[in-house]
Amino acid sequence: MSFSRTSGVDRRLFLSSLLGAAAGVAGLSGCASSSAAADSEEALSAPLAAKVPAGTSLKIASYLGTQQLQFKLAKLGELPFKVAGWANIGAGPDVINAFRAGSLDIGNNAGIPPIQAHYQGYDAKIVAINITRKPNYLFATKPGSDIRTVEDFKGRKLAFSQGQAQGVVLLRALKQAGLSYDEVKLVPLTSNQFFTALQSGQVDVAPLANSQAPAYLQQYGAKGARAITTDVVDLLNLLWAPVSVLSDPAKAGAVAAYVPYWAKGQVWTYEHPDIWNEEFYVKTQNLTLPQAKAVTALANKPLFPPSWAEAIKWEQETADLLAEGGFVKKFDVSDLFDRRFEGIAAKSVAAEYRR
Repeated sequence: MSFSRTSGVDRRLFLSSLLGAAAGVAGLSGCASSSAAADSEEALSAPLAAKVPAGTSLKIASYLGTQQLQFKLAKLGELPFKVAGWANIGAGPDVINAFRAGSLDIGNNAGIPPIQAHYQGYDAKIVAINITRKPNYLFATKPGSDIRTVEDFKGRKLAFSQGQAQGVVLLRALKQAGLSYDEVKLVPLTSNQFFTALQSGQVDVAPLANSQAPAYLQQYGAKGARAITTDVVDLLNLLWAPVSVLSDPAKAGAVAAYVPYWAKGQVWTYEHPDIWNEEFYVKTQNLTLPQAKAVTALANKPLFPPSWAEAIKWEQETADLLAEGGFVKKFDVSDLFDRRFEGIAAKSVAAEYRR
């Protein structure tokens, strides 16, 4: 969408009037806001409840029904709180919007969505971490492309999702290849638009999850589409929740109780690939068994760190990388971690899954 010069002026005047009104409201409510912030900080420093209070409920993200299926197949038993809803939400921007709307209490994402939420002024914190050691994404080219390496990305149109894991994987790959942002054309899209953008030639390259790539390449490989693999890793697979949830003692206790289920579910999936291939990839995602096995072969062994030091360092590097490109402002990412939860996931799994 484009705006004419006149409409741009009108729009600025409109925004100015809104900002003026907001400033007046802020002046009246400043004391109340400060008091609320202080109460929130105090609640976030309180010890987690040892037992979830009766009647507590959470709305949990479960993209493609993954969580419920894992828990059912692994026979992990009943959660010690009520699930008010399982939301089929996975993309970072969608999770942030659901947090804002109050329709989601806990999400499962990579490291970049919490950074994006902070940049947007939304307060949420990380409560569990699974370290990823092998690449979860590869780069797919449009049909008929002559691109064969990341160095060939120079001057090309690249699908870029600033608020998702795919975005940081792309930026890290460019940096590794010695390409600056002004040497490529970043096309802002969300990951659910990548397939169409590749098929239509809107972009030359898009990062696809290992689980998505087989279907795309099966359909367009004969037409010249190809995969470009790298050793770029998106280190963090995490759980995070709004500060409004974590400052509620009952809900924070429920989140703490949920973390071990999340960790054990991932361990079970890793240890039972044959069952997961059939029950999830074949029956729910319509992959063939060979395709499912190819995806599973690339799966990361779950690793839950007792200490979050490595994760915080990686998250800071990611935030700095985004800041270098002008996508966010530089900040200290330690504020994104609620360290009351540090180690909970690690304690719930066998020693071989601790890192």
